[in-house]
Amino acid sequence: MKRLIGIVALLLGLLAGGAYLMRDRIALALFERGMAQVLATDPFAGRPDGLGVALCGAGSPMPSPDRAGPCTVITAGRHVYLVDIGEGGVRNLGRMGYGAGRVEAVFLTHFHSDHIDSLGALMLQHWGTSGSPVPLPVYGPIGVETVVGGFNAAYSLDRGYRIAHHGTKVMQPAAFGMQAFPQDTPANGDPRLVFAKDGLQVFAFRVDHSPVEPAYGYIFAYKGRRIVVSGDTKPTASVERAAKGADVLVHEALSDKLVGLQQAAATKADRPMLARIFHDIPTYHTTPTQAADIAQRAGVKMLLLTHIVPPLPYSILEGPFLSDARSRFKGPLVIGHDGTEILLPAGSTAIEQRRRF
Repeated sequence: MKRLIGIVALLLGLLAGGAYLMRDRIALALFERGMAQVLATDPFAGRPDGLGVALCGAGSPMPSPDRAGPCTVITAGRHVYLVDIGEGGVRNLGRMGYGAGRVEAVFLTHFHSDHIDSLGALMLQHWGTSGSPVPLPVYGPIGVETVVGGFNAAYSLDRGYRIAHHGTKVMQPAAFGMQAFPQDTPANGDPRLVFAKDGLQVFAFRVDHSPVEPAYGYIFAYKGRRIVVSGDTKPTASVERAAKGADVLVHEALSDKLVGLQQAAATKADRPMLARIFHDIPTYHTTPTQAADIAQRAGVKMLLLTHIVPPLPYSILEGPFLSDARSRFKGPLVIGHDGTEILLPAGSTAIEQRRRF
């Protein structure tokens, strides 16, 4: 018996040693298989026609280990659109299986840095991978032409490098950069149609993010389903009107209680500038309780909170963050994470929730 055990141990040792010696070949085989699987994956495979919303960034300018900057994916059929594109959003877009090359247009809510700071990365990857013969369309409030022009200018030298390296068939010169489509909307907050394609209609409406003016929310309507994205705003009647009967309201959320604790900590640490910022930011945002009240009055089917302020490094902070929001909204209330996705099949009332990663 001892001899048998010894032989088995020897064989196991030889196998382990062989596997160790073969580790590079094994690693390369796994990498090759993984890349083939990733590049061949269809993010719409097995999905019924419908409208969807996913968070490629559920965070804010505050550093967070698990939430990128503000970024929302809207899918209609097999078409992909973005609302804002904050830091880390392009990477998450790839992790979700959509990728920059599939994005057909971007809708900006406003021009705070955390909502636009990955536009350059998105544009460059879209240019190189989409095969589109025209620049990436970017819709937004008046002033979007200044933002787009600035990014195009900043990447103008890189344009030449990429064309010289990859050639004009891949990096089509006429398709470089972005094209701005500035939109004006009624001052009273009524929605205005700004985009329509293959059954999707997109409406923009004004919200109150003063002193940021104008700032927009968006309505996405497709085959009987409707998603409303608030953008950054204090509680605003225009959001409630736009969200009447919507399937999903994607609303920003800031906990004034937790931000107040941040302000107190900054004051104690003798950081007066930071304390002032913490003092100011609640004045133009919406608390989870206020968002819940808006969703309840509007008769929304689901409330998805995003632009989470402050970061929630521990799940046990979700209770204090929400306060009494769950008791105020009677439908499903979801605290958004990067990768959260909600699907709304056409011709149905179903709401399906899942994680892309």
